[in-house]
Amino acid sequence: MTNALRTSPDALAAADDIAAALADPKTAWPAAPPAGGRAWPQSLAGGAAGIALLHIERARCGRADWRTVHTWLSVAASGELTAAANAGLFFGAPALAFILYTAAGTSGRYRRALAELDEAVITITRTRLAAAHARIDRGDRPALREFDLIRGLAGLGAYHLERHPGHPITRDVLSYLVRLTEPLPRPDGLPPWWTDTAPNGEPSPDHPRGHGNLGLAHGISAVLALLSLALLRNQLVPGADEAIARICSWTDQWRRQSGTGPWWPGFITFDQACERHVSPALRPRPSWCYGVGGTARAQQLAGMALGDSARRRLAEAAMLAALDDPAQLDLLGSHIGLCHGTAGLLQSAWRMAADALTPELAERLPRLTSRLLDQMAGPISDPELLDGAAGAALVLHTVGIGGCPPPFWDRFLLLA
Repeated sequence: MTNALRTSPDALAAADDIAAALADPKTAWPAAPPAGGRAWPQSLAGGAAGIALLHIERARCGRADWRTVHTWLSVAASGELTAAANAGLFFGAPALAFILYTAAGTSGRYRRALAELDEAVITITRTRLAAAHARIDRGDRPALREFDLIRGLAGLGAYHLERHPGHPITRDVLSYLVRLTEPLPRPDGLPPWWTDTAPNGEPSPDHPRGHGNLGLAHGISAVLALLSLALLRNQLVPGADEAIARICSWTDQWRRQSGTGPWWPGFITFDQACERHVSPALRPRPSWCYGVGGTARAQQLAGMALGDSARRRLAEAAMLAALDDPAQLDLLGSHIGLCHGTAGLLQSAWRMAADALTPELAERLPRLTSRLLDQMAGPISDPELLDGAAGAALVLHTVGIGGCPPPFWDRFLLLA
C-alpha cells in the first residue's frame, strides 16, 4: 500500500453492528443449508466458512473475540469435506484451508489441520494441472472452470501464492497460467483462453461459438491479476511478463471509451470478435465480478507489475469514471454484495485508491461508503459473504479502520 486512506467511524460502527448480529451461528446461519451447495458449511461464498472470515478479520484487528472465530470455524469444518472435482478456492478443502490460514496468521494455531488441508489442496491442484496441460497438448480450448478464480486454477494459485509462495506447486500453477496465454494451433485468431461455452460455463445455443471472458470472477482478468501479483511479490516464473503483456494486448483491443471514461465489456461473443464491435449498451454494471471493479483493478495491478504508469492511470480513470457516474452506480441497484453489488465496487475502489497515481480516487470513497451504509440500514436478509451482509461488513470494517493493519481477507477476490 502506498497511499494512506482516511478512517470512517460510521463505517466501523456499522461493521461492528453487523458482526454482532452474525456472532452466533445458531441464529445467523441456517442449520439446514439448501441443496444447491452454495450455502454448505465449507462454502466461502455462501456458507459458514465465508461468515467466519468476517470474524477472523475483526479478531485479527483486535475488534472481536477469538472464541467467536473458533465457533464459526467449527461450523465451517462440520460435515463431510470435499476434495473432489467441484472443490476450488470458494468451496471444499481449498476454501477451508484459506480461512484457517487467515485465522492462523503467524501463530501456531491450526497447524495440524492446515498440514492435512495443504496436502489435499496440493493434490487437487496437481490433478487439475495435469488435466490442463493434457488439454493444451491436444490443442483443445479450455473450459472456464479450468482456469477461473471461483472454480479453477487461478483460485487455487491465489491460495498457494499466499500460503507457500516458494513451494513448487505455486511455481507450477503460475507456469501453467503463462502457458494458458500462449497461442493454440488454430487459425481462427481467437485468444487461447477463448471457451466453447456460454459465460455460465455450459454449452448454449446463444453462444454456439463460445465467448472470451474478461471478468475477474470467471475470466482472463483473474489470470492477469494473479500473474501481476506474483511479479509484484518477486515470485518470478519464465514468461510471466510476456503473458501479462499478451493478456493486456487483448483487453486493450476491447477497451471502449464513453463520454465519461474507459470501460471493458464483461465478455466477447464470437460475432463481436468477427465484427470488432461491442455496443455501448453492453457496458456491464460496475461490479467486482464482471465490471470495472474487477477489470480495472486487474489492469492497475498489471501496470504496477510491468512498470507501466500509463496503464495504471487508465485503469484509475476507468474506476473514477464509474464512481462519478450516477447512472453507472444505479446499475448496481439494491445489491450490497461483494460479487454483484456496492460492497465489491467499494473494496475494489479502496484497493485502487491505496495504490493510485490518481489522488481523486481516495476523495470518492466517502460518498460510495455512504451509499453502502444507506443500503445496509435495514434488517439483515442474507448473512453470506459473497453477496450478503458478511461481505459488506468486511468492506465497511476495512474502510472504517483505514487499512491499518492492512487487510488480508480480500485476497480471495484477487484484489491484493
